Amino acid sequence: MQIILLEKVANLGNLGDVVRVKDGYARNFLIPQKKARRATEVALKEFEAKRAELEKAAAATLAAAQATGEKLNGLTVKINAKAGVDGRLFGSVTNFDIAEALSKQGFPVHKSQVRMPNGPIKTVSESAVDVALHTDVVVPVNVAVVGEA
Repeated sequence: MQIILLEKVANLGNLGDVVRVKDGYARNFLIPQKKARRATEVALKEFEAKRAELEKAAAATLAAAQATGEKLNGLTVKINAKAGVDGRLFGSVTNFDIAEALSKQGFPVHKSQVRMPNGPIKTVSESAVDVALHTDVVVPVNVAVVGEA
């Protein structure tokens, strides 16, 4: 299926690109999320008419993400978790826990924006995770897991 991208999508293209993707990806993800539209003659004409305002909106969201990223860069988030004597956690610290801790500190982040390259944290330690605020803005954040009895 051919679609017009209404915003930048990672590993696919930029705003205004006409790309071919699998039908299910377009129908189930891109179109419902308002990231794309079917590439018909009418849709192409409507897109060209709205192109300037879409580019302005995309620039505004990028600028907001960059401003938040500067505040968030290098921040250390402290998370308390129950741990055993040897430092292993009862359970684990996931991207949901990190997103919740960041939201409590005043940075509204969704769990899907927290990227944990080594998987969930299962020990009392200090780890680095990435927070993807925008497709172009990825900020490193330190997570300090503190054990409690």
